[in-house]
Amino acid sequence: MDCSLVRTLVHRYCAGEENWVDSRTIYVGHREPPPGAEAYIPQRHPDNRIVSSKYTFWNFIPKNLFEQFRRIANFYFLIIFLVQLIIDTPTSPVTSGLPLFFVITVTAIKQGYEDWLRHKADNAMNQCPVHFIQHGKLVRKQSRKLRVGDIVMVKEDETFPCDLIFLSSSRGDGTCHVTTASLDGESSHKTHYAVQDTKGFHTEEDIDSLHATIECEQPQPDLYKFVGRINVYNDRNDPVVRPLGSENLLLRGATLKNTEKIFGVAIYTGMETKMALNYQSKSQKRSAVEKSMNVFLIVYLCILISKALINTVLKYVWQSKPFRDEPWYNQKTESERQRNLFLRAFTDFLAFMVLFNYIIPVSMYVTVEMQKFLGSYFITWDEEMFDEDTGEGPLVNTSDLNEELGQVEYIFTDKTGTLTENNMEFKECCIEGHVYVPHAVCNGQVLPSTSGIDMIDSSPGAGAREREELFFRALCLCHTIQVKDDDDVDGPRKSPDSGKSCVYISSSPDEVALVEGVQRLGFTYLRLKDNYMEILNRENDVERFELLEILSFDSVRRRMSVIVKSATGEIYLFCKGADSSVFPRVIEGKVEQIRARVERNAVEGLRTLCVAYKRLVPEEYEGVCALLQAAKVALQDRERKLAEAYEQVEKDLILLGATAVEDRLQEKAADTIEALQKAGIKVWVLTGDKMETAAATCYACKLFRRNTQLLELTTKKIEEQSLHDVLFELSKTVLRHSGGLTRDNFSGLSADMQDYGLIIDGAALSLIMKPREDGSCGNYRELFLEICRNCSAVLCCRMAPLQKAQIVKLIKLSKEHPITLAIGDGANDVSMILEAHVGIGVIGKEGRQAARNSDYAVPKFKHLKKMLLVHGHFYYIRISELVQYFFYKNVCFIFPQFLYQFFCGFSQQTLYDTAYLTLYNISFTSLPILLYSLMEQHVSTDTLRRDPSLYRDIAKNALLRWRVFIYWTFLGVFDALVFFFGAYFMFENTTVTSNGQIFGNWTFGTLVFTVMVFTVTLKLALDTHYWTWINHFVIWGSLLFYVVFSLLWGGIVWPFLNYQRMYYVFIQMLSSGPAWLLIILLITVSLLPDVLKKVLCRQLWPSATERVQTKNQCFSVEQSTIFMLSQTSSSLSF
Repeated sequence: MDCSLVRTLVHRYCAGEENWVDSRTIYVGHREPPPGAEAYIPQRHPDNRIVSSKYTFWNFIPKNLFEQFRRIANFYFLIIFLVQLIIDTPTSPVTSGLPLFFVITVTAIKQGYEDWLRHKADNAMNQCPVHFIQHGKLVRKQSRKLRVGDIVMVKEDETFPCDLIFLSSSRGDGTCHVTTASLDGESSHKTHYAVQDTKGFHTEEDIDSLHATIECEQPQPDLYKFVGRINVYNDRNDPVVRPLGSENLLLRGATLKNTEKIFGVAIYTGMETKMALNYQSKSQKRSAVEKSMNVFLIVYLCILISKALINTVLKYVWQSKPFRDEPWYNQKTESERQRNLFLRAFTDFLAFMVLFNYIIPVSMYVTVEMQKFLGSYFITWDEEMFDEDTGEGPLVNTSDLNEELGQVEYIFTDKTGTLTENNMEFKECCIEGHVYVPHAVCNGQVLPSTSGIDMIDSSPGAGAREREELFFRALCLCHTIQVKDDDDVDGPRKSPDSGKSCVYISSSPDEVALVEGVQRLGFTYLRLKDNYMEILNRENDVERFELLEILSFDSVRRRMSVIVKSATGEIYLFCKGADSSVFPRVIEGKVEQIRARVERNAVEGLRTLCVAYKRLVPEEYEGVCALLQAAKVALQDRERKLAEAYEQVEKDLILLGATAVEDRLQEKAADTIEALQKAGIKVWVLTGDKMETAAATCYACKLFRRNTQLLELTTKKIEEQSLHDVLFELSKTVLRHSGGLTRDNFSGLSADMQDYGLIIDGAALSLIMKPREDGSCGNYRELFLEICRNCSAVLCCRMAPLQKAQIVKLIKLSKEHPITLAIGDGANDVSMILEAHVGIGVIGKEGRQAARNSDYAVPKFKHLKKMLLVHGHFYYIRISELVQYFFYKNVCFIFPQFLYQFFCGFSQQTLYDTAYLTLYNISFTSLPILLYSLMEQHVSTDTLRRDPSLYRDIAKNALLRWRVFIYWTFLGVFDALVFFFGAYFMFENTTVTSNGQIFGNWTFGTLVFTVMVFTVTLKLALDTHYWTWINHFVIWGSLLFYVVFSLLWGGIVWPFLNYQRMYYVFIQMLSSGPAWLLIILLITVSLLPDVLKKVLCRQLWPSATERVQTKNQCFSVEQSTIFMLSQTSSSLSF
């Protein structure tokens, strides 16, 4: 058997064949091409089953266990448990096994339940009925049985069962409307187009007679990209080749609207559909708290190993004297005497590791997960963050980063739709230097007190009249707007020639604003019908233009064009786009006058577009058509070839004019930015807009103030000087005023320092990021970062989506490693949202791509203020206390065990009973800290919102720094010393009970344990500022539970135990007066240092938060005093 045969068999019988072939070929209706046609490689494709679940019935247990034991803490406790099983250890395997079993079981139940829900959803989806064509008839079968090549019929309001190439529809023009809300959240109707040669096939028989093959790319997850071509075989041998793009592709999960039915052929099924490929999770982000937690865990692991090592060494030092090594009451066997010394030492080391292993808190991970999961609901339940206009509330896509919201140092925000409303209003247009201001119109509503055309300049002469009308026609034709049908269910029937009845639908609010604006200037776009665009001119005559080509808009070219043919046979190319992309392509027109007007409008914060055109002679158009067709049908590098073709077509243009559209600032955007800056957060605006427009918006939203000195790092500046000189000049400027010291995050608001704002454009950023000839680019980057650190705000304009992500990455990886947050509303913001530590999507008008790919989503930019300054602040305070408290209470728990070894000959005797060892972290001390971490409010919500500077108290992971960690650890060590030696000194006096019995070692351990449980719980009570009945119930209830459990555990002879060492121990201890006195005294002494430290620090070195707390307490006392005095005076008056 040769290799080629093996490969063929692998191709035939293995599902992963796509790895071998770059494209796939589909036989429409499973009809093979006629003889003599090009041969294709047969391929196997999956069925149409969707599997979003992780587990099956058979692999759940092994797969889930494998995933859980990949976590280092779980794996560590598994090793300890196995050691306890294998060797003779001082504690029962139950003490490690039960907590581990509890953690693993709870996690497995949670994950299993979630996966069961996914299985239910998959089954419902896979079993839904689908209609497809078989032998010219309509057949119904389950969705999971669909195969690639099947021809499917979908009716109105049904969802597409797989990814289909649109063949024909019930509409005469071969179009259909779909909504993709379940894919990208966009509720607006999108128009898709049937293949030109198949759109006339309206019946099952017609469709079944279709003879065609489709060549397309292998499945990939991009919802907005598709490359393919269809070969339609007619009677003649040569097939007709048509390009296929995303406009011909109907995606699984989308819904058919306003179209009776469509026919399509399945090209991607099951887990190869774009929807399924988008199930794949984004890269995991880890918070700073989690990283600190893991570092602390490693420190405690080192402490554990050190303890075990010290005890092992001391044990053999202790046993160096014969009578200690082999006392008369514990004679060794012969095998024990002959056992290897190193093996004995290693066994003892493992035994000590087991004895002290509880210093590593396994239950902390479960508690942290529960805290994050339950705590995330506080954002979704927040009524103040619900937007009544849109009916949207905040979304939490991941709860792993809740506390990161309290650590943000840099915010990178988009402008359009994030800081602004993305609610466009057509303000004016400039044609040949003449300015026109139409009716004020916004989103289809004519604003009051507006009528007619207001000509700012004098009316143009007769010669310019033609250019004026050509400009208006260009705006009416150069777009991708759809007009809602007259018979649309959403509205009554209207006359198609009544301009004011038109309702425009577009994914771009700019396009709608322009078409609505030119409508008020006398030209109305009516519809696209049978590939003809109809407009109504000033004389109420309908003009028809044949739509020949659309050169689609993209963020790189920043322009779009259409090629149309008028009724007189003239062919025009109309182009509109950003001034920077249109002006270089213009060879004629009043460029200077229009440029001056564009710059003036940009300074006022208006969004500007330039409009140009050129006439094409038939021969020239044929060349253009051939060029575009060759690029469109290419299967490899289609995007690059199309871009090159567009570059060749869109040149030698004649400038007609420019438009200005206003995008209003969002409500409270300025207040939000001001509050964020007061909180010490640096705000950067990253936008694709031109510099003047973006700068005007930055002034309006108070990012730049009137006293801010603007520094420019733009292409224009670099053309005048070299990049090296510009950077050094800017660096000298900012460092001169800051005295050579780099500012911190808060210096932008300092009154005694010059306020700087930096403006940089995309081209300049490319030069900074570009490696130099010697292969290094670090120097320029470092210099750029140095300048940015000393600026209170930065504006990055003319940014491509990838450059936005580069900026975020540059700051994220700088030497300070600040926590970054990116917020945006459009697909062009997704890259920076994914790059930042925290990504927030605004649920806006540009769809929900940003919201879908973000960690959190908010309806408006203003909600960011509460999300960070209130929710983020609380999340961080709560979880940092949780982490430190867990380590503290485990030091209190295990250090007495370590001290006890010095008094029991290092015999590995345990201080506590097995039940106490097992339940300490699971039951006795777990609920109070969980509730604290969910409900604690050290200051009120209103105070945090009113005083943003409190956010600085927790900046840079302040509560999990080494100083704080060491304090909590030493506090735990101090408390442990008090517990142990306090009880030891009492027992040294041979304390007896009333009946003369002497306390034993289990009573000693129980006494230490009782003091410890009360101390760590009361320590948490002292730290609690926000008391509710739930807090009281859980804190005092957990202490009561410990007492009741101890009474039951020691008051009954349990038949399942092989020992009864705890029988009557707890009751006997409580019957002793000295024991009661000692418990109260030791608890007081243990808590005293922490109380003194809090009082002294609050009086001598109070933080901003503590000053606010003191002020609030004084205010509350004052209010209470006034109320009591008023009540007293009113009673005396009687």
